[in-house]
Amino acid sequence: MSAAHAAAYPAVQLAADGAGEHRPMIITLFAAFVVATLFITVWAGRQTKSAADFYAGGRQFTGFQNGLAVSGDYMSAASFLGIAGAIALFGYDGFLYSIGFLVAWLVALLLVAEPLRNSGRYTMGDVLAYRMRQRPVRTAAGTSTIVVSIFYLLAQMAGAGVLVSLLLGITSDFGKIVIVALVGVLMILYVTIGGMKGTTWVQMVKAVLLIAGTLLITFLILLKFNFNISDLLGTAASNSGKGAAFLEPGLKYGVDGVSKLDFISLGIALVLGTAGLPHILIRFYTVPTAKAARKSVNWAIGIIGAFYLMTIVLGFGAAAILKPGDIIASNKAGNTAAPLAALEIGGGSGSTGGAILLAVISAVAFATILAVVAGLTLASSSSFAHDIYANVIRKGKATEKEEVRAARWATVAIGIVSIALGALARDLNVAGLVALAFAVAASANLPTILYSLFWKRFTTQGALWSIYGGLASSVLLVLFSPVVSSKPSSMFPSVDFAWFPLENPGLISIPLGFLLGWIGSLISKEKADTDKYAELEVKSLTGIGAH
Repeated sequence: MSAAHAAAYPAVQLAADGAGEHRPMIITLFAAFVVATLFITVWAGRQTKSAADFYAGGRQFTGFQNGLAVSGDYMSAASFLGIAGAIALFGYDGFLYSIGFLVAWLVALLLVAEPLRNSGRYTMGDVLAYRMRQRPVRTAAGTSTIVVSIFYLLAQMAGAGVLVSLLLGITSDFGKIVIVALVGVLMILYVTIGGMKGTTWVQMVKAVLLIAGTLLITFLILLKFNFNISDLLGTAASNSGKGAAFLEPGLKYGVDGVSKLDFISLGIALVLGTAGLPHILIRFYTVPTAKAARKSVNWAIGIIGAFYLMTIVLGFGAAAILKPGDIIASNKAGNTAAPLAALEIGGGSGSTGGAILLAVISAVAFATILAVVAGLTLASSSSFAHDIYANVIRKGKATEKEEVRAARWATVAIGIVSIALGALARDLNVAGLVALAFAVAASANLPTILYSLFWKRFTTQGALWSIYGGLASSVLLVLFSPVVSSKPSSMFPSVDFAWFPLENPGLISIPLGFLLGWIGSLISKEKADTDKYAELEVKSLTGIGAH
C-alpha cells in the first residue's frame, strides 16, 4: 500500500505500514494461543482410545460443557467478523444476520436436538439408516455432510486470511493464500490428533475467550458513548454518510424486487439451516443422555443470545467510530470492522492500548476460526469414515481402528480442498458465505432428518431424492449466482455467468428439498417399513435403547 493511500485511511495504518514495535507482542499473543490449544489437543488425543472417543468424545461431557462447546462451534468467524462488518456497512440490513442466527436455535431445540441424540450413534447417516436401506442413504448423507462442511469452511478460511493479513500487514494475495494454508494445516492437526475430545475442549476455551473479548469491546464502545444507545446509533447513522436510512430497512435488501426476494431467501436459510448443520448435529452425540442434550441447547441459547446482542453494539459501534472508507479499504466485504474498532477504541493507530486491544481481539477471532474449522472437519471426516468407508465400502466389516484411521486420512483430504477454495473466497463477506452453507444444509439435510423422524411413509427413494435434489439445486444455484460471478464483490468478478439473480438459493432449494422427499416417497415402489418407524419413534421420543 502506498504512503498516500495509507494516509487516506488511517485506521488501516497499523495493518498496512506495520505494527512497528507492537508487532512482536501481537505475534507472541497469537503464538501463545496456538501453542496452548495444541497442548490441549495433544492432551485430549492421548485419551482418545476408541471410535466413540474420536467421534463423540466418549459421551462424557455434561450439558453445560456441551452447551459451551456448541456455542463455540456456532459463534464462528461469520458471527464475530462478518456480522459486525455487515452492520457497519449496511446498518439495519446487516443486523438481520444477528436475528436470523439466533432464531435458528429455536428450530434446532424444538425439532432436532433430543430426537437426534436418542436415534443415532455418531452421524446423521445413523438416523437415516435405521429405517432405510443402509448403503444408498449413508452414501447420500456422507456426501451431503462433506459438501455442507466445505461451504462452511470457506467462510472460516476467508476470515482467517483477512484477520492475520490485517495483523501482520500482509497485503499481497500470495501472502493471504499462505495464511489460509497455515490455518488449514493447524485444523488438520487439531482433528487428527485430538478427535472430538480435543476439538470440544478447544471450543469450550474459545467460547469463553470470545464472550470475554466481545464483552470487553462492547463495554468500551458503550462507555465511549456514556451508555447512551440513542447517541451511539445517531453517531453511526451520521458517520456512515447514509443518514437516517442507515437505521432503516433497505440499504442492502428491499431496494428492488430481486433484493426483497433475496432477503426472504436469506431469512429462510438462516432460520432453517442450523438444524441441518453437520458440525452442530454431531455435538448432540457427545452427551450421555437426551436430557443432557436438551440442557446443552438451553445453555447454548443463553450464551449465543447474549453474544448476538453484543454483535449489534460491535457493528454500530464500528460504524460510529470508523469511516466507511477505512473499513472497505482494509477489506471490501467489511470483515475487519470489529478488529479495527478495537484498535480505534483502544487509542488508535500507533498507540500501545490500541495495539494490545487489536491483538487480543484478533487472537480471540483467530481462536474462533480454528475451533470452528476443527469442528467442521471432524463432522465431515467422521461422516466419510463412519458412513461411507465403514458401512458402504467395507460393508460394516471395518474395525474401529481402521475406521478412525480412515477419518484421519479424510481430514487431510478435506483440509487440502478447503485450503484451495478458501484462497479463492478470501475477499467475500464471511457472513454471506455462512448463509450459503445454511441454505445447502437446510435444502439437503433438514427435510430428510424431519421426514425420517416424523413421517412414517418416508422411504429410501424419498431420502435420496431429498438429499441429492436439495444438494444439487442449492449448489448449482450458488454457482450461477452473483456470489460467484458478475459483481465486483464476486469470487470471479471479471466474468459473468450469473443467470440466477439471488445471492442465496434458499427460497428455491429448501422447498424443493422438501417437495422431492415427499414426491419420491409417494411414487416409490418400496413400501415404507412402518414397524421400524414405530421403533424409531419410541426411541427418538423416550431415549430407550439409545447409545
